[in-house]
Amino acid sequence: MAVKTWKPHPLSIVILELLQRKGPVTDAELYEMVKGVVGDLDFNSLNRELMKLEIEGMLHVSALARGKRRVELLKREAKL
Repeated sequence: MAVKTWKPHPLSIVILELLQRKGPVTDAELYEMVKGVVGDLDFNSLNRELMKLEIEGMLHVSALARGKRRVELLKREAKL
């Protein structure tokens, strides 16, 4: 029986930190960057996490060309 353990950095935090550092990137570039940090990752898991973050209003994914998407972090206004 396989034992699942918690990762030290959640995938969503890794994605947000990379986008904050690099700025807007394509989904393929983001996949390679996240895979370098996390290690074992498939493209479907990345897509699922991107969809969750987009629904939460943290980032925006838009179509660039056929099969390419642009992923960018949304700026949040500071509330006083």
